Amino acid sequence: MKVVTKWQGKRAFTAKGDSGYEIQMDATEAYFGEGKGVTPTEMLLASVAGCIGIDVTMILRPHLDLIEKLEIETDGTRREELPKSFTSIDVTFKIDGSIDSKKVWRAINLGKEKYCAVSDSLKAQITFHLILNGEKQEKID
Repeated sequence: MKVVTKWQGKRAFTAKGDSGYEIQMDATEAYFGEGKGVTPTEMLLASVAGCIGIDVTMILRPHLDLIEKLEIETDGTRREELPKSFTSIDVTFKIDGSIDSKKVWRAINLGKEKYCAVSDSLKAQITFHLILNGEKQEKID
């Protein structure tokens, strides 16, 4: 796998991987960018959500018709000092539908422990949460 990232001036970059899709990145004005793209740290949180989301939906494939809505929120806490790396990331699945929480937790745990290469590549402590039909579900290992 290879991604080529090209400088577009100031703090802006365009990245393109083997998939052929381009991603626009830029720093915020606080870091002398123009805010014309996602920040690399936003992309990292999105990558965690996308990776575990793909794993969970693959594992739940026979039950996807029971899911009406699936959202994943990632909330990262960063160090105060440089480098301002993530120390912890909370990943919250918000699902509406008639699927059993045990099935969802099984899929989340399998994704976390066996399949999600992105979260496995990070030093941050990653914690998963599930809200099913508006109610927090206790973690099932």
